[in-house]
Amino acid sequence: MDELLQATFNGIAVGSIYAIAGVGLTLVYGILKLTNFAHGEFLTLGAYIAFTVMATWGGPLVLGIAAAALVVGVFGVITEQAIWRPLRRKRAGSLQLLLMSIGLSFVLRYLIQLFYSPEFRRLPVDIFSVHELGPIRASTIDLIVIGIAVGVIIVIALLLSRTLLGKSMRAISDNFDLAAVSGVDTRRTILVTWALGGALAGIGGVLAGMQLGIKPDMGFNLLLGIFAAVILGGMGNAYGALLGGYIIGIMQEVAVVGGLESRDKPAVGFAVLILVLLFRPQGILGRRAAVN
Repeated sequence: MDELLQATFNGIAVGSIYAIAGVGLTLVYGILKLTNFAHGEFLTLGAYIAFTVMATWGGPLVLGIAAAALVVGVFGVITEQAIWRPLRRKRAGSLQLLLMSIGLSFVLRYLIQLFYSPEFRRLPVDIFSVHELGPIRASTIDLIVIGIAVGVIIVIALLLSRTLLGKSMRAISDNFDLAAVSGVDTRRTILVTWALGGALAGIGGVLAGMQLGIKPDMGFNLLLGIFAAVILGGMGNAYGALLGGYIIGIMQEVAVVGGLESRDKPAVGFAVLILVLLFRPQGILGRRAAVN
């Protein structure tokens, strides 16, 4: 039982990364129906921005997280203005958009590698201190990751449910054309969605960097787990991405207690995904109308 509790706690810490990054990915998909394969590189960029602020400039963790969220959020807006909006104007199909996002991911990854080098790096945080919480041994990093994730989740929930922006995002997600003729500023909402999605990816990248260290392919290695979480929860549903992220994280860690090797964790996540989709193809919180 103690091992199970420990694995559950570890899964919550890992799932926090999937959840935060997954929300950013699914918000963009919900508004634009764009599957952004460059989202993993957004995480990597956020991690390196935080590394620059903290290791090179000597700034605190809070400043590193804020800088990562700001820079990656602005970068998301730039990609919307320079790439995605022109493609939509030219009526590019879903395949072209998909290939563009894959190409963008490769370009970003190798630019990051060129600028920072392939060397493995760690954020200057305490990776050794451990706290005893009953039968659970919780590292300081895991507690920070979970605490930040909870705070971000509360802010996102309030934004989506209580603000005019959140209502506009939900309206566009439900029916883009109807939202436009109803007076919703679709252009502004799309820009804010990219900024928010990028900011969440930046924060997720910092959390992943704290736990796993930083290297140029860090985000790519996390991307499949993030996609699994988003699809499991229901594509386009922010709350579903949160739920899916924690389910994937917990099941991966619990499976190790059951005897699987750590290298098999990704397979566990996708096994859970397959089982759920067999019974509910639209995902846990997805809408049946979205599935053909």
